[in-house]
Amino acid sequence: MKALICGGGIAGLALARCLGGHGWEVVVLEKADGLRTHGYMIDFFGPGYTAAEEMGLLPRLQELGYAVDALRYVDEDGRTRAGLSYERFAKAAGGRLISIMRPDLELALYESLPGKVDVRFGTGLTAVTHHPDGATATLTDGTDVAADVVVGADGVHSAVRGLAFGDGEGDRGAQQHGRGEPYVRRLGFHTAAFVFEDPGIHAIGRKNFVLTDTTDRQMGFYSLRDGRVAAFAVHRSADPALPDDPREALRREYGGLGWVVPRALRACPPGHEVYYDLVAQVEVPCWSRGRVTLVGDACYAVSLLAGQGASLGMAGAYLLAEQLAEAPSVGTALRRYEERWRPVVAEKQRAARRGVRWFLPGSQRELRLRRLALRAAALLPGADRYVATALAGRTKGVLRRALR
Repeated sequence: MKALICGGGIAGLALARCLGGHGWEVVVLEKADGLRTHGYMIDFFGPGYTAAEEMGLLPRLQELGYAVDALRYVDEDGRTRAGLSYERFAKAAGGRLISIMRPDLELALYESLPGKVDVRFGTGLTAVTHHPDGATATLTDGTDVAADVVVGADGVHSAVRGLAFGDGEGDRGAQQHGRGEPYVRRLGFHTAAFVFEDPGIHAIGRKNFVLTDTTDRQMGFYSLRDGRVAAFAVHRSADPALPDDPREALRREYGGLGWVVPRALRACPPGHEVYYDLVAQVEVPCWSRGRVTLVGDACYAVSLLAGQGASLGMAGAYLLAEQLAEAPSVGTALRRYEERWRPVVAEKQRAARRGVRWFLPGSQRELRLRRLALRAAALLPGADRYVATALAGRTKGVLRRALR
C-alpha cells in the first residue's frame, strides 16, 4: 500500500512515521525547503502525549523539552499581577505534559521516520485526480504520483482541501465562515512568533512563561537553552488579510505596550523569519472524498485558543494510521477515523470558543476576572484542576477510547 502525504508538519510527519512502521510506502511533500525553524513554545499534553508514548517518542521529546516553573502575567513595570504554577498545572494533567518548541517536536518526528519514507522538500501539488482504487497527485515539479490514499496534512490553508474538496459553494457550513476561505472560521485574532537575542529579556524568561497582563493584545517570552528568546504575540483583528511585512505589522500593533516589549520589537528579525497567521478553526462537513482524506489542522484546526493543535494533530494521525493498517478496506478505515475523532475535536473547538475571554481579555473587567481565577487556583484546593480543565478541556483517555 502507498500513501502520499501533503504537508511535513506535525500531523504529516506523525502519519508518515506510523504508516512507514506498518510497512506502507510513503511519500511526504513539503513546500518549505526544509524543516521549519520558527514557531511557538507549546504545552504538549492530552491525546498527543499518549500517541507519542505509543510511538516511543517520549524520551526524545523530554530531552528536547524545557523545564517551566510558572506562567506569569506582568504589568508595564514587570511586576507580577497573576500567575499559575506549572507544577500544579502539570499535576492537573496527570503529570503528562512537556513544554517544547514546535520546531523541536517536528524535528523529533522527522528523526524517527523509517528510512524508506520519501520526504520531498520544496515540493507541493497542483492537482488531484480521483480513481475508484486510489488517487493521482500532480506535483509542482510536473510529475505525477499515484497512491492508494492521498492525505492533506497541510494546515489551515490546505491546498489538498481546496483541490479535492472544492470551494464549499452551496454548503451552509462553509458559507457561514465567509467566502475568503471556505471551511475556515476566523476567530478575530492575528498571532505571531519569532526568536531574537537579548540577554536581559533572556534572564527574565528563564524557566517562566512571562506575558503582558493586557487587553486586546498580548506579548510573551520564554528563554531558550541556546541563549535566544522565543516571543509570542496575539492581538484582536477582524481583518482577514495578512500583512506584507509581519515585522512592521508587529511594531505597529504592539508598539504601545510597555515593559520590555519595545526592546523585543527592535530585535525582531526580518518578516520572512517571523511566523504570522490568523487565529482560526477549520470545520469540514466530511473529512474524506474517495481516497483523499485530511488530517490535523487541514480539517479540524482547533486554533491557538485551544492550545492543543499539535496534540490533536499527532493523535489524529496516529488514529488514522492504525485504522488504515487494521481495517478491511481504505474506505472503512477513513470512515472509522472520522467517526471516532470528529466528536473529540468538535468538543475542543467548542471549548476554545468559550475560552476566548480567558485567553485574551477584551476588557478590564475580564482581565480582573482572569486574575481572580488564577489567584483562586493557587489558593483553593482543587481549583487548579478546575482552571486547567477550563483552559484545556478534558483530555484523559481520549485517544485510547477512540482506538477501541
